[in-house]
Amino acid sequence: MKELIEQIKKLKEDKNAVILAHCYQNAEIDEVADYVGDSLYLSQMAAKTNADIIVFAGVFFMAQTAKILNPSKKVLLPRLESGCLMADMVNLEQLREFKSKNPGIPTVCYINSTAEVKSECDICCTSSNALKIVGSLNAEKVLFLPDTYLGKWVEAQLGTTTVITYPGFCPTHLRIKPEDIIEARKKYPDAKVLAHPECHKSVTDLADFTGSTTGIMDYAIKSDAKQFIIATEKGVVDRLKRDYPEKEFILIKDNIVCQNMKWHTLEDIYNALKYEQHEIKVDSQIAQKALTCIDRMLEVSKQGK
Repeated sequence: MKELIEQIKKLKEDKNAVILAHCYQNAEIDEVADYVGDSLYLSQMAAKTNADIIVFAGVFFMAQTAKILNPSKKVLLPRLESGCLMADMVNLEQLREFKSKNPGIPTVCYINSTAEVKSECDICCTSSNALKIVGSLNAEKVLFLPDTYLGKWVEAQLGTTTVITYPGFCPTHLRIKPEDIIEARKKYPDAKVLAHPECHKSVTDLADFTGSTTGIMDYAIKSDAKQFIIATEKGVVDRLKRDYPEKEFILIKDNIVCQNMKWHTLEDIYNALKYEQHEIKVDSQIAQKALTCIDRMLEVSKQGK
Protein backbone atom coordinates (compact mmCIF):
# COMPACT_ATOMS: atom_id res chain seq x y z
CA MET A 1 0.00 0.00 0.00
CA LYS A 2 2.90 2.36 0.78
CA GLU A 3 4.19 2.09 -2.79
CA LEU A 4 0.71 2.79 -4.19
CA ILE A 5 0.37 5.85 -1.97
CA GLU A 6 3.71 7.19 -3.24
CA GLN A 7 2.66 6.59 -6.86
CA ILE A 8 -0.57 8.52 -6.33
CA LYS A 9 1.29 11.39 -4.71
CA LYS A 10 3.70 11.55 -7.66
CA LEU A 11 0.82 11.52 -10.15
CA LYS A 12 -0.83 14.37 -8.22
CA GLU A 13 2.33 16.42 -8.45
CA ASP A 14 2.99 15.63 -12.13
CA LYS A 15 -0.58 16.44 -13.17
CA ASN A 16 -1.31 19.32 -10.77
CA ALA A 17 -4.17 17.34 -9.28
CA VAL A 18 -6.03 17.65 -5.98
CA ILE A 19 -7.89 14.86 -4.18
CA LEU A 20 -11.00 15.70 -2.17
CA ALA A 21 -12.31 12.98 0.15
CA HIS A 22 -15.54 12.84 2.12
CA CYS A 23 -15.20 11.57 5.68
CA TYR A 24 -17.56 8.64 4.99
CA GLN A 25 -14.90 7.23 2.64
CA ASN A 26 -12.62 4.34 3.55
CA ALA A 27 -10.09 5.85 5.96
CA GLU A 28 -7.09 4.66 3.89
CA ILE A 29 -7.95 7.33 1.30
CA ASP A 30 -6.95 10.04 3.79
CA GLU A 31 -3.33 9.00 3.10
CA VAL A 32 -3.49 10.63 -0.35
CA ALA A 33 -6.27 13.21 0.08
CA ASP A 34 -5.47 16.92 0.15
CA TYR A 35 -8.74 17.75 1.89
CA VAL A 36 -10.98 15.50 3.99
CA GLY A 37 -14.30 16.72 5.33
CA ASP A 38 -18.03 17.10 4.91
CA SER A 39 -19.93 18.39 1.88
CA LEU A 40 -19.73 22.07 2.82
CA TYR A 41 -15.97 22.00 3.45
CA LEU A 42 -15.30 20.08 0.24
CA SER A 43 -17.49 22.47 -1.77
CA GLN A 44 -15.49 25.37 -0.34
CA MET A 45 -12.19 23.68 -1.19
CA ALA A 46 -13.39 22.84 -4.71
CA ALA A 47 -14.29 26.51 -5.25
CA LYS A 48 -10.79 27.63 -4.20
CA THR A 49 -8.53 25.09 -5.88
CA ASN A 50 -5.92 26.01 -8.49
CA ALA A 51 -5.49 22.38 -9.55
CA ASP A 52 -6.02 21.31 -13.16
CA ILE A 53 -7.56 17.99 -12.12
CA ILE A 54 -9.93 17.31 -9.22
CA VAL A 55 -10.31 13.70 -8.10
CA PHE A 56 -13.39 13.39 -5.91
CA ALA A 57 -13.46 10.47 -3.50
CA GLY A 58 -17.13 10.84 -2.69
CA VAL A 59 -20.40 10.28 -4.50
CA PHE A 60 -21.71 11.48 -7.86
CA PHE A 61 -23.52 14.64 -6.73
CA MET A 62 -20.34 15.82 -4.98
CA ALA A 63 -18.26 15.42 -8.13
CA GLN A 64 -21.01 17.20 -10.09
CA THR A 65 -20.87 20.10 -7.62
CA ALA A 66 -17.09 20.32 -8.01
CA LYS A 67 -17.49 20.43 -11.80
CA ILE A 68 -20.14 23.16 -11.59
CA LEU A 69 -17.78 25.22 -9.43
CA ASN A 70 -14.84 24.51 -11.78
CA PRO A 71 -16.19 24.25 -15.34
CA SER A 72 -12.75 24.54 -16.95
CA LYS A 73 -11.16 21.83 -14.80
CA LYS A 74 -11.22 18.07 -15.26
CA VAL A 75 -13.23 16.40 -12.47
CA LEU A 76 -12.84 12.66 -12.01
CA LEU A 77 -14.96 10.25 -9.97
CA PRO A 78 -12.87 7.08 -9.48
CA ARG A 79 -15.92 4.79 -9.40
CA LEU A 80 -19.02 5.89 -11.28
CA GLU A 81 -21.16 3.48 -9.22
CA SER A 82 -20.81 5.89 -6.30
CA GLY A 83 -24.29 7.37 -6.36
CA CYS A 84 -26.61 8.63 -3.62
CA LEU A 85 -29.94 6.93 -3.00
CA MET A 86 -31.35 10.09 -1.43
CA ALA A 87 -30.34 12.27 -4.40
CA ASP A 88 -31.99 9.74 -6.72
CA MET A 89 -35.33 10.16 -4.92
CA VAL A 90 -36.10 13.45 -6.68
CA ASN A 91 -35.74 14.28 -10.37
CA LEU A 92 -36.61 17.42 -12.31
CA GLU A 93 -40.19 16.36 -13.01
CA GLN A 94 -40.84 15.51 -9.36
CA LEU A 95 -39.28 18.80 -8.25
CA ARG A 96 -41.51 20.76 -10.61
CA GLU A 97 -44.58 18.96 -9.34
CA PHE A 98 -43.53 19.65 -5.72
CA LYS A 99 -43.09 23.35 -6.52
CA SER A 100 -46.36 23.58 -8.47
CA LYS A 101 -48.28 22.37 -5.41
CA ASN A 102 -46.59 25.08 -3.32
CA PRO A 103 -46.26 28.11 -5.62
CA GLY A 104 -44.36 31.25 -4.70
CA ILE A 105 -42.37 29.65 -1.85
CA PRO A 106 -38.54 29.74 -1.79
CA THR A 107 -36.98 26.35 -2.55
CA VAL A 108 -33.94 25.04 -0.68
CA CYS A 109 -32.21 21.90 -1.94
CA TYR A 110 -29.88 19.80 0.13
CA ILE A 111 -26.52 19.37 -1.56
CA ASN A 112 -27.47 15.67 -1.84
CA SER A 113 -29.24 16.38 -5.13
CA THR A 114 -28.43 16.34 -8.84
CA ALA A 115 -27.25 19.30 -10.89
CA GLU A 116 -30.65 19.34 -12.64
CA VAL A 117 -32.46 19.70 -9.31
CA LYS A 118 -30.05 22.39 -8.11
CA SER A 119 -30.66 24.30 -11.35
CA GLU A 120 -34.31 24.87 -10.38
CA CYS A 121 -33.85 25.69 -6.69
CA ASP A 122 -33.21 29.09 -5.10
CA ILE A 123 -30.37 28.06 -2.81
CA CYS A 124 -28.46 24.98 -1.76
CA CYS A 125 -27.47 23.83 1.73
CA THR A 126 -25.54 21.15 3.56
CA SER A 127 -26.26 19.71 7.00
CA SER A 128 -23.52 22.03 8.34
CA ASN A 129 -25.26 25.20 7.23
CA ALA A 130 -28.93 24.25 6.74
CA LEU A 131 -30.08 26.30 9.73
CA LYS A 132 -28.18 29.36 8.53
CA ILE A 133 -29.38 28.98 4.93
CA VAL A 134 -33.07 28.55 5.73
CA GLY A 135 -32.89 31.30 8.35
CA SER A 136 -31.28 33.69 5.85
CA LEU A 137 -34.37 33.58 3.66
CA ASN A 138 -36.52 35.26 6.35
CA ALA A 139 -39.49 33.41 4.88
CA GLU A 140 -42.68 32.30 6.56
CA LYS A 141 -42.60 29.09 4.51
CA VAL A 142 -39.79 27.26 2.73
CA LEU A 143 -39.76 24.21 0.46
CA PHE A 144 -36.98 21.75 1.35
CA LEU A 145 -35.80 18.71 -0.57
CA PRO A 146 -35.00 15.90 -0.78
CA ASP A 147 -34.41 15.02 2.90
CA THR A 148 -37.57 15.35 4.96
CA TYR A 149 -35.78 14.65 8.27
CA LEU A 150 -33.14 17.35 7.87
CA GLY A 151 -35.85 19.76 6.76
CA LYS A 152 -38.06 19.07 9.76
CA TRP A 153 -35.09 19.23 12.13
CA VAL A 154 -34.31 22.71 10.75
CA GLU A 155 -37.95 23.72 11.25
CA ALA A 156 -37.84 22.59 14.89
CA GLN A 157 -34.57 24.44 15.56
CA LEU A 158 -35.66 27.69 13.96
CA GLY A 159 -39.19 27.75 15.32
CA THR A 160 -40.05 30.65 13.00
CA THR A 161 -40.39 29.04 9.57
CA THR A 162 -42.70 26.33 8.28
CA VAL A 163 -40.54 23.91 6.31
CA ILE A 164 -42.55 21.96 3.73
CA THR A 165 -40.48 18.86 3.01
CA TYR A 166 -40.22 16.48 0.09
CA PRO A 167 -40.49 12.83 1.24
CA GLY A 168 -36.86 11.83 0.62
CA PHE A 169 -34.51 10.23 3.15
CA CYS A 170 -31.12 8.62 3.73
CA PRO A 171 -31.53 4.82 3.93
CA THR A 172 -28.31 4.50 5.96
CA HIS A 173 -29.36 6.93 8.70
CA LEU A 174 -32.89 5.51 8.83
CA ARG A 175 -31.45 2.16 9.93
CA ILE A 176 -30.89 3.82 13.31
CA LYS A 177 -33.93 3.31 15.55
CA PRO A 178 -34.80 4.95 18.89
CA GLU A 179 -34.50 1.56 20.60
CA ASP A 180 -30.85 1.45 19.44
CA ILE A 181 -30.19 4.66 21.35
CA ILE A 182 -32.05 3.41 24.43
CA GLU A 183 -30.08 0.15 24.46
CA ALA A 184 -26.77 1.94 23.91
CA ARG A 185 -27.46 4.30 26.81
CA LYS A 186 -28.10 1.31 29.09
CA LYS A 187 -24.81 -0.27 28.03
CA TYR A 188 -22.79 2.98 28.13
CA PRO A 189 -24.54 5.23 30.69
CA ASP A 190 -21.74 7.82 30.76
CA ALA A 191 -21.49 8.19 26.97
CA LYS A 192 -22.69 11.19 24.99
CA VAL A 193 -24.99 10.34 22.05
CA LEU A 194 -24.14 12.28 18.88
CA ALA A 195 -26.57 12.02 15.94
CA HIS A 196 -26.86 13.33 12.40
CA PRO A 197 -29.99 15.32 11.43
CA GLU A 198 -30.66 12.87 8.58
CA CYS A 199 -31.76 10.46 11.33
CA HIS A 200 -35.46 10.09 12.18
CA LYS A 201 -36.78 12.67 14.66
CA SER A 202 -37.38 9.87 17.20
CA VAL A 203 -33.59 9.34 17.18
CA THR A 204 -32.43 12.97 17.24
CA ASP A 205 -34.86 13.66 20.10
CA LEU A 206 -32.85 11.18 22.21
CA ALA A 207 -29.40 12.53 21.30
CA ASP A 208 -27.23 14.81 23.43
CA PHE A 209 -26.11 16.57 20.27
CA THR A 210 -27.40 16.63 16.69
CA GLY A 211 -25.24 18.03 13.93
CA SER A 212 -23.45 17.53 10.65
CA THR A 213 -20.54 15.15 10.18
CA THR A 214 -18.12 17.95 11.04
CA GLY A 215 -20.34 19.11 13.90
CA ILE A 216 -20.31 15.64 15.43
CA MET A 217 -16.55 15.35 15.11
CA ASP A 218 -15.95 18.83 16.55
CA TYR A 219 -18.25 18.11 19.50
CA ALA A 220 -16.45 14.86 20.29
CA ILE A 221 -13.01 16.47 19.99
CA LYS A 222 -13.82 19.46 22.23
CA SER A 223 -15.97 17.66 24.81
CA ASP A 224 -14.59 16.70 28.22
CA ALA A 225 -16.47 13.41 27.93
CA LYS A 226 -14.39 10.31 27.20
CA GLN A 227 -17.04 8.05 25.66
CA PHE A 228 -19.33 8.72 22.69
CA ILE A 229 -22.09 6.79 20.91
CA ILE A 230 -21.98 7.87 17.27
CA ALA A 231 -25.26 7.77 15.31
CA THR A 232 -23.99 8.40 11.81
CA GLU A 233 -21.94 6.65 9.11
CA LYS A 234 -19.06 4.38 10.16
CA GLY A 235 -16.39 6.52 8.46
CA VAL A 236 -16.77 9.15 11.18
CA VAL A 237 -16.04 6.59 13.90
CA ASP A 238 -13.04 5.22 11.99
CA ARG A 239 -11.42 8.65 11.85
CA LEU A 240 -12.23 9.59 15.44
CA LYS A 241 -10.78 6.30 16.72
CA ARG A 242 -7.64 6.80 14.66
CA ASP A 243 -7.06 10.44 15.62
CA TYR A 244 -8.24 10.44 19.28
CA PRO A 245 -7.26 7.08 20.79
CA GLU A 246 -7.58 8.48 24.33
CA LYS A 247 -11.37 8.60 23.85
CA GLU A 248 -13.84 5.79 23.12
CA PHE A 249 -16.13 5.97 20.10
CA ILE A 250 -18.95 3.45 19.67
CA LEU A 251 -20.78 3.08 16.35
CA ILE A 252 -24.47 2.80 17.18
CA LYS A 253 -24.88 -0.28 14.95
CA ASP A 254 -22.49 -2.26 12.79
CA ASN A 255 -24.60 -1.79 9.65
CA ILE A 256 -24.48 2.02 9.58
CA VAL A 257 -22.38 1.94 6.43
CA CYS A 258 -23.12 3.75 3.17
CA GLN A 259 -22.00 1.29 0.50
CA ASN A 260 -22.00 3.99 -2.17
CA MET A 261 -19.46 5.94 -0.11
CA LYS A 262 -17.26 2.88 0.26
CA TRP A 263 -16.70 2.07 -3.43
CA HIS A 264 -13.45 3.96 -3.84
CA THR A 265 -10.11 2.31 -3.12
CA LEU A 266 -6.57 3.64 -3.45
CA GLU A 267 -6.22 1.59 -6.62
CA ASP A 268 -9.31 3.26 -8.11
CA ILE A 269 -7.85 6.68 -7.33
CA TYR A 270 -4.54 5.68 -8.90
CA ASN A 271 -6.29 4.50 -12.09
CA ALA A 272 -8.48 7.59 -12.27
CA LEU A 273 -5.42 9.82 -12.07
CA LYS A 274 -3.15 7.77 -14.32
CA TYR A 275 -5.67 7.35 -17.13
CA GLU A 276 -7.75 10.48 -16.36
CA GLN A 277 -10.84 8.33 -16.54
CA HIS A 278 -14.46 8.68 -15.41
CA GLU A 279 -14.64 12.39 -16.11
CA ILE A 280 -17.76 14.16 -14.85
CA LYS A 281 -19.48 16.56 -17.25
CA VAL A 282 -22.52 18.78 -16.71
CA ASP A 283 -24.63 20.45 -19.41
CA SER A 284 -23.50 24.09 -19.55
CA GLN A 285 -26.99 25.62 -19.22
CA ILE A 286 -27.87 23.41 -16.26
CA ALA A 287 -24.46 24.05 -14.71
CA GLN A 288 -24.86 27.84 -14.96
CA LYS A 289 -28.25 27.76 -13.22
CA ALA A 290 -27.02 25.28 -10.60
CA LEU A 291 -23.97 27.47 -9.96
CA THR A 292 -26.22 30.35 -8.87
CA CYS A 293 -27.87 28.02 -6.34
CA ILE A 294 -24.50 26.82 -4.98
CA ASP A 295 -22.86 30.27 -5.01
CA ARG A 296 -25.69 31.67 -2.92
CA MET A 297 -25.04 28.97 -0.34
CA LEU A 298 -21.31 29.68 -0.25
CA GLU A 299 -21.94 33.41 0.07
CA VAL A 300 -24.38 32.99 3.00
CA SER A 301 -21.94 30.55 4.64
CA LYS A 302 -19.25 33.26 4.68
CA GLN A 303 -21.50 35.75 6.46
CA GLY A 304 -21.16 36.27 10.18
CA LYS A 305 -17.82 34.48 10.43
